[in-house]
Amino acid sequence: MHTTNFNGVNLSSGVYFYTLKAGDFTSTKKLVLMK
Repeated sequence: MHTTNFNGVNLSSGVYFYTLKAGDFTSTKKLVLMK
């Protein structure tokens, strides 16, 4: 298992998408940031 930290202090509220890639695996997820 791997972990990462996300700091959205300089981002506006909104919907963001992120992509995780490892070898042949790719997964795109949605992140909702509300301030």
